[in-house]
Amino acid sequence: MTRPHVLIAGAGIAGPSLAWWLTRRGWRVTVIERARALRTGGQAVDFRGPVHRAVLERMGLWEAIHERRTRLGTQSFVDATGRTLAELPALMMSGDVEIQRGDLCQLLHERTREQAEYRFGDSATALHETPEGVEVEFEHHAPQRFDLVVGADGLRSNVRSRVFGEVKGHMKHHGFRVVGCTLPNVLGLRQRGVIYSEPGRGVCITSARADDEARALFVFSGAPLGLQERSPAVAREAVSAAFAGAGWRTARLLESLREAEDLYFDAVSSVRLPRYSHGRVVLLGDAAWGGTLGGQGTPMAMVGAYVLAGELLTHPGAHTRAFARFEARLRPYAMKCQAGASHVGGFFAPRTRASLFLRNHLYRLLATKPLERVFEKLVTRAATGFVLPEY
Repeated sequence: MTRPHVLIAGAGIAGPSLAWWLTRRGWRVTVIERARALRTGGQAVDFRGPVHRAVLERMGLWEAIHERRTRLGTQSFVDATGRTLAELPALMMSGDVEIQRGDLCQLLHERTREQAEYRFGDSATALHETPEGVEVEFEHHAPQRFDLVVGADGLRSNVRSRVFGEVKGHMKHHGFRVVGCTLPNVLGLRQRGVIYSEPGRGVCITSARADDEARALFVFSGAPLGLQERSPAVAREAVSAAFAGAGWRTARLLESLREAEDLYFDAVSSVRLPRYSHGRVVLLGDAAWGGTLGGQGTPMAMVGAYVLAGELLTHPGAHTRAFARFEARLRPYAMKCQAGASHVGGFFAPRTRASLFLRNHLYRLLATKPLERVFEKLVTRAATGFVLPEY
């Protein structure tokens, strides 16, 4: 029997996770990535609850992730004077274990690069389905036929746009923009985080790895981004304009922003699709159900890769059935987790002073001893709301 050959677009989290499962069962896998090299930047990502842990353990990653974990502790809401208004336990913001996204990308790449073919600096320019497979044209490589194509190429998926079309309704904007980057640790934080908010704008600073660096997240009200608005220069300008006159130590952080080299700029949005597959093409991870921030995108990508691989391996040669079962299992779970993306902007940057007061008061109550178990259930409910199939 000929080994199935799958093209995976995207070398982030979802794509290499799927490659790991398929190659160890003998499938041929080619991974293409638009970037010229592995993307090693990004915020920290966390895993929480038994579903996430089970997938990581089955991939042999639980211990490896713990070895590289961030060790971030509590995070605090502060006012303009630096006074603590409420403290958030590590479980809420960092889950059971947290790792820098770039470190996880490297782990997955190291464990799949010998079995899967990686092509960096390339992307698909056309996909034509035939009875025998999918004929794919590339920017740089010669055309090639694959049995299946998986779009694991993020919120603005190239595969999705080519197969499903550029439909505005596929992306729902939630009224905020976000800029993330690495800054010098000018606040002197040590394995903790600080969140300062004013109506419509908020900044989160955490230091969980090297003592001389911090991760910054600027969240502010704003419209969806245009095609030419995601450059570092535009990001710096947008943050400077949005936080002009802000209190606390924001001015010092804005000064440090000028030297940041790993700026990430996007609108807070989530993907809404009527289906995850079309013919021999299926979407996975953020391309199918992603949210810019707060939607558990990384653990969901890995859970999704496990389920998609399981269905493909259980139904060899019957991709239509495998894709249908994959979506039937994952969609309810993905929708629950994705809901976090619609609330995250209001968490970091409540729109009004009244909303800001209510947020601080609510989390101050939830962090008290009598409500700590309630708090724990609230922050793990979406992540644990799934029965992981056995394949």
